[in-house]
Formats: sequence, structure tokens, C-alpha cells
Amino acid sequence: MSESELSGLSGQPETVSGTGEDAGAADGAAASGPTRAARHVGVEPILSVRDLTKYYPLSSGVIRHTVGHVKAVDGISFDLFPGETLGIVGESGCGKSTLGRLLVSLERPTSGSIVFEGRDITDLKGSAMRRLRRDIQIVFQDPYTSLDPRKTVGDIIGEPFKIHPAVVPSGKRQARVKELLDLVGLNPEHINRYPHEFSGGQRQRIGIARGIALNPKVLVCDEPVSALDVSVQAQVVNLLVRLQKELDLAYVFIAHDLSVVRHISDRVGVMYLGKFMEMGDEDQIYDRSTHPYTQALMSAVPVPDPQARDKRELIVLQGDVPSPANPPSGCRFHTRCWRAQPACAEQDPELVPREDGAGGHDSACLFAELFSKASEEITEADQIG
Repeated sequence: MSESELSGLSGQPETVSGTGEDAGAADGAAASGPTRAARHVGVEPILSVRDLTKYYPLSSGVIRHTVGHVKAVDGISFDLFPGETLGIVGESGCGKSTLGRLLVSLERPTSGSIVFEGRDITDLKGSAMRRLRRDIQIVFQDPYTSLDPRKTVGDIIGEPFKIHPAVVPSGKRQARVKELLDLVGLNPEHINRYPHEFSGGQRQRIGIARGIALNPKVLVCDEPVSALDVSVQAQVVNLLVRLQKELDLAYVFIAHDLSVVRHISDRVGVMYLGKFMEMGDEDQIYDRSTHPYTQALMSAVPVPDPQARDKRELIVLQGDVPSPANPPSGCRFHTRCWRAQPACAEQDPELVPREDGAGGHDSACLFAELFSKASEEITEADQIG
């Protein structure tokens, strides 16, 4: 989905079941474009992740002994600042969703640390973990399976208040649920309806309302629009932008769609086989990417203009994605990289600042360079072949 689609479709109405009300136009008017956070010089991060790993054991035999590990997340580090959106992109199976689940402690990391507001939360349990859940929440990918079909919308959104009764007094919970429904663009009168009575986009709004019910400081959005139609995607993304501005939320936004990520994100991290390949702000990643994997992703984005499509260089990667149970040595991308050298199979490059033509940004490539130079290499290789 292109930037023009995101902005142009944001005003199309999404009809609330049975009413004909416009539940999405207000979002388009309130969020004509994403608010870009200022560079966080001298500001302490709200969330710091260092060398985070998650290995799943592989068992075999009658006694089920461990014969290996699936390295879903392998050495991830980043900072998230207040009011910022960090977008995370990558192919299916690269570890994006596992990372999101680690951040909200739905999974326990194998090693590494997660620090929230200066406190290490990696191994929190019991009441301490329960208190933390008020500050870090998640919106799940599938709006159909993430909502209990046996509960009404009021029960679903109000359930966090039962677990954290100090947030809203019992006598005011129904009113608060109605406020949340109105905040996400749904009719408060539908508080007693069930999930099956809503469309996919409306169900995702219910999930978002549940996610913000406890007034969290960090919201992990795990591919929140991938199961929705294009026009509905735009409405939900614009809703998230508006809520971020109104509630001062920090987002970790996980998605496949590079255009959606650019629309909402301040910084973008590109994942491949459990590691970050590149990280920078939207201009650095989309206009001055230096890692060959990022460049291949960018070249695969559909272009609506046929003339522009014919002129651009298309990078076609060879081979399949390696198994995370047996990742390649050295750089994990070297088995599919047209720029690979013998050193790439021996050295695991660090994610450090590398020249991008306008300063530099973090890239995990020993031979990082701009796409214009990379495209010249591809053209020369084709001519030789």
C-alpha cells in the first residue's frame, strides 16, 4: 500500500454494524499524516533491549533429548523513546512476532535484557509482572481469533479493569468502556454486541481499545493491519497515529507492508533470521539503505506507475531463506547476497554506523553501500553473465 493510498483512503467510511455511521472519517481528518518525533537527544529511552535472544529447543528420540535450537531471535538490541514509533519489518519467519511477544513477556527470553524506565523487567514474576502489564500492552495480528467469541465487546474491553481494579472503580467501568469505544471510532451503544457482529476492521478497533484500556506507555502492534482490506488498513493506521498523539504512546509496530511502516514509523529496523540487518530513520532506510537485504526488500515494493516501474532496478534474490535452526555462519544473508565475499562467511558483521552518502546509519554489512552503486554492480553482473 502506497503513501497516496494511505492518505487518500483514510477518509473512506467504515460502517459500524447496523448503523451506517462513519467510523473512520474522523481518523483521516485527525491524522492527515504521521507525527514525526523529534530526535531524542538527551532523552532517556522508555524501553531498552540488549542482546535479546530466544532459542526454541528441538527434541528427538524416545526420551526427547535436545538436538538443536531454533534461533528465532538472536542478539537483538535497540532503544525505544517516549512518543516514538519503531517499525520492524522483515520476511515471514524472521522473528518479528517472537520479538514482540518477548517485549510483553508472553515469552521468556533465553538471554539478554529488557529494561523499562530504568528497571530490568526480564525476569519479573507475580505481582511485579502484573503491575508491569499496565504499562506495556499488545495488539494482536488476527482480529478474529484474538477476541473471545463468547464475550460481549463490553466484557472484552472491560476485562483489564477486573485484573487491575485500581485503574477504574467498578461503578465507572461501563462508562469507561463506552469512552474507549468512542475513542477508537465505534458506537458506544454496541457495548453488548458480540465479536461476530462486527467487521474485521471494527474487531481490530476493539482490540486496540482493549490495548489502551489501562493507559499503557508502550503498545506493541503485532501486524495489526495485515489481515485487513487496504482501505480499512488506512483507517486503522490513521487511528493509531491519532491515539499516539492524544495518549503519548510509544509504539513497536511490526508489519510486512513497507509503505504502512514508513507512514507511521520514526525509525525502522529490518530483521532477517532473528537479527537486525539495518536500522535508521525513514529517510535513511527508504532512501539511503546500505544493506543488500534492505535494498532487495525495497525493490520488491509494487509501484503503481508503469513508467516508473519499468525504469527501476529489480533485485531478485537467489535461493531459499535458510533455516533458523541451522543459520549460515558469518553474515546470515551471505548465502543469498550478490555482494558477498569470502569474509562474509567468516565474520558476523556488527550493527554499527556506516556511510550512507549523507552521514551514516546502522547497518550490519561488511560491504555496505548505497543502492545506486549496488544497482550498478547488478547490471554489470548481468552483462557479464
